[in-house]
Amino acid sequence: MSAWSVDFTPAFPAPLLIALAVAAAALAAVSLWLNPRGAFVRALALALLIAGLAGPSLVREDRKPLRDVVAVVVDRSASNRIGERSAQTDAAKAAVLEKLSKLDNVETRVVESPTDDPDNRGTELFATLRSALGDVPPERVGGAILITDGVVHDIPSSTAALGFNAPLHALITGHEGERNRRVELIEAPKFGIVGKSVTIRARVLDTHDNGEPVRLDVRRDGETLETLEAKVGDTIDVDAPIDHAGPNVFELEAEALPDDLTTLNHRAVASIEGVRDKLRVLLVSGEPHPGERMWRNLLKSDANIDLVHFTILRSPDKAVDAPINELSLIAFPVADVFGRRIHDFDLIIFDRYSKQSVVPRYYLDNIVTYVREGGALLIAAGPEFGTPDGLGNSPIGDIAPARPTGEEYDKPFRAQVSADGAKHPVTRPFALAPGAKPSWGEWFRAVGADVVGGDTVLEDEDKHPLLALSRVDKGRVALLLTDQMWLWARGYDGGGPHLELLRRLAHWLMKEPELEEEALRARTRGHDIVIERQSVKGDVGSVTLTAPDGKTSTVALAPAEPGLARAVVGAAADGLYRLSDGEHLALVNVGADNALEMQEVVSTLEHLRPLAEATGGAVERLAKRATDPVSVPSIVSMANSTSYAGTGFLGVKRAGASELIGVARAPLDVGFLALAALFGALTVAWLVEGGRLSRRPGAR
Repeated sequence: MSAWSVDFTPAFPAPLLIALAVAAAALAAVSLWLNPRGAFVRALALALLIAGLAGPSLVREDRKPLRDVVAVVVDRSASNRIGERSAQTDAAKAAVLEKLSKLDNVETRVVESPTDDPDNRGTELFATLRSALGDVPPERVGGAILITDGVVHDIPSSTAALGFNAPLHALITGHEGERNRRVELIEAPKFGIVGKSVTIRARVLDTHDNGEPVRLDVRRDGETLETLEAKVGDTIDVDAPIDHAGPNVFELEAEALPDDLTTLNHRAVASIEGVRDKLRVLLVSGEPHPGERMWRNLLKSDANIDLVHFTILRSPDKAVDAPINELSLIAFPVADVFGRRIHDFDLIIFDRYSKQSVVPRYYLDNIVTYVREGGALLIAAGPEFGTPDGLGNSPIGDIAPARPTGEEYDKPFRAQVSADGAKHPVTRPFALAPGAKPSWGEWFRAVGADVVGGDTVLEDEDKHPLLALSRVDKGRVALLLTDQMWLWARGYDGGGPHLELLRRLAHWLMKEPELEEEALRARTRGHDIVIERQSVKGDVGSVTLTAPDGKTSTVALAPAEPGLARAVVGAAADGLYRLSDGEHLALVNVGADNALEMQEVVSTLEHLRPLAEATGGAVERLAKRATDPVSVPSIVSMANSTSYAGTGFLGVKRAGASELIGVARAPLDVGFLALAALFGALTVAWLVEGGRLSRRPGAR
């Protein structure tokens, strides 16, 4: 295909050439005014001179026609995979490509939207469309066809934002009359104080509301808290008690419908991180000793701990020749601390304490009750533990994990992590490889005891217990059978990891989820689920995984570390997954909580219709009923028009773009003809000016 045109390459700058042309026109006008004879010929000569200076050329362009580009965008989002929509999408895609292949001058670009939505931005078909046409000039675009359910979250506000002037068509999956009920979270806090409640605001929405209330089940970590009655569209406030530190997963699930499009959005999930307010710790030191400062420094170094510390300077039955009001700094408020306000404390520590009649038996019984009801007790024992007045022979001894034998080991030794301790989260970080010797400093005294319950996690070289942990009903007890740990704090013989060990111990006592010795945990890593089973008992076997759609599968766990088994499973879809080993339950949400993609799933023609019609395109449903076959209109190629759709057909624009493959240029201001024309005009002007052409024959 060739095209001819005239081009100019001036010999002088354009302003100068224009000035010469204006001067030539003025000269011709003056000439016409003063001497009309020959003025036309003179003007012609000047015009030819100016034209020659303009450098005219005859240009021939050889062009190759280009094919029109039509983009086909396929929606693979979660909402367009519901029910029959995946099959409809595949059938429509095949039909569209077949029809486009029959058009002579069309290049088809097929692009599919991502199947997942890690950033919770919903269905972004127009971002996908821009990527498909990113390297195509706008004048080559013949149109775009979207195959989608119509729920698109990045629809441009105007046709100018499309970046091309061609029709946009949309073929809508799903069917008419779809119904869906869903739970929408309006407000849910990210954090909550352990032991207190927060408020979750939500509402139930239904595309076919019949006015009847809807049953709404409220669960925390898989356990039902309450069942509410909710009116469709009304905002309800749900009381959400924060039971423990770490994630508290709340589910609000609406009653299912027999004809519902999907149940995947019947449930709204709120993961609220439980954080502890100021932890209140009671430390009672039975006597002044070098290790007392270690405990105080440890607890005071944590800004999140409120410490109440009492040190008993002397036994009340010890005779001292001094007035009673001078024998103590303050009176020990036994009735307040161990009576009325005992439940204000998150942890009670007895450091080398013996009964000493300071705390009567009645209050020791209170401490036992406090532990059984969920409290935490740490006993840091010294030589007094096994004496008749020691805590081992008091009511507290009934809940201690070990009974005193009356022995005392006074020789240098290095503490080491036991076999059970290597599996326990409190001491696992300090476990050594088999045969390795501890590098931390020596201790010189330990209290003899027989472990009667719980786990021994630290021991000496002779397998005597040094640290034993146990659960007592709802509470926890730790027993440290040495008063020598302060040597690590002082750096003796190289010191040791006392700070980290005691912190982990305190957090275990206060039920930190990450330090549970028997636990099932799950977390996400991208679109994978990482499953961990923590167990001191061992033999964890497998877990049952329940997907958001209710399908179950068995996942085998493989040993990863002592006491820890792990598996990684790919998540087929976003949503809430449940894991169970028969004893423990774990919940994990893949993707965003209450994903935007699943908040509106009823297929619709209305979202895309304004934009499509503004481009001259159309929005058509592929099937009226779920059982109907897919029907794709004919696709034809059309010249430029204001409308590219009609009954039974969709049109794509014939853009008519071409590619320049060669240029031929022939200058018109050089050569014999140009010189002859200029010379001829000047000659005629000279003859006319001299009167030779106007003189009659025979005249003198």
